[in-house]
Amino acid sequence: MNIVVLDGYTLNPGDLDWGAFEEIGRLTVYDRTPADAIVSRAAEADAVLVNKTVLSAETLSRLPRLRYIGVLATGYNNIDTAAAAARNIVVTNVPDYSTMSVAQMTFALLLELAVHVRRHHDAVKAGEWSASPDFCFTRTSLIELAGKTLGIVGYGAIGRQVHRIAAAFGMRVLVHSRTRREIEGAEWVSLDELFARSDVVSLHCPLTEETAGLVSRERIALMKPSAFLINTSRGGLVVEADLADALNRGRIAGAAVDVLSVEPPSPDNPLLHAERCLVTPHIAWATKEARERLMRMAADNLRSYLAGSPRNVVR
Repeated sequence: MNIVVLDGYTLNPGDLDWGAFEEIGRLTVYDRTPADAIVSRAAEADAVLVNKTVLSAETLSRLPRLRYIGVLATGYNNIDTAAAAARNIVVTNVPDYSTMSVAQMTFALLLELAVHVRRHHDAVKAGEWSASPDFCFTRTSLIELAGKTLGIVGYGAIGRQVHRIAAAFGMRVLVHSRTRREIEGAEWVSLDELFARSDVVSLHCPLTEETAGLVSRERIALMKPSAFLINTSRGGLVVEADLADALNRGRIAGAAVDVLSVEPPSPDNPLLHAERCLVTPHIAWATKEARERLMRMAADNLRSYLAGSPRNVVR
């Protein structure tokens, strides 16, 4: 079997081992593949592995040998799954590999908003503590999470893990999901009620036609002036210009996002210049442990396909 990885750098920038795939077949790994090189690089491939490389219907039509696409991620909107199905190409993804890492990043962002670790570190390094007449000083008010209300939008594996961590911090938890449900230790509420009552709103839902632009000017207007918004899910959930405007006007206290609507972003993306907005470069999923898990699960997907029992098939 000829296996071609078209954009392997994101998963493995050099600290992991592709050996699990080398055991399955002849492996060729490209760190990145421009659109005009996809067909030439994948022409002899039986199986292609991609993270964000787009495989359109037109591209698939020029790869008659291809029988398997393994997405090295959970999201697979970069694949024309209808075209793949028409050509009898199996498409698989890797769900739930990054649950712990994304939940951890959610609280890393929240804690930075609450206690401003970096701002105080920089002040100390600049000599402000050494010059202080007091044994301690603060550059801004600090917030304790215990007793605050966390609103979780989306209650899949990551949302549930965020709930567990919030409980350990002593936070009250509100949840909104597609289906109303009884949740131990939390209260299911409507989306508007969640935005109105929460001290922190954290997004953990998929990007769909229904959720695109979920955080808009109108919904931000429901939030407390002291509230924070955190997005470690998908950038398209947020109307970025509306959020930036709210932050710049002090309408809410702060935001932290690990995802943007276009990645990498244009330099003029409004959230890159907004007040009280932390932006990280889509790294919540990317701990070494999560990437090792993803590599292992993707290889298991391919083995299962070759054994005649494909798993994690998305079409």
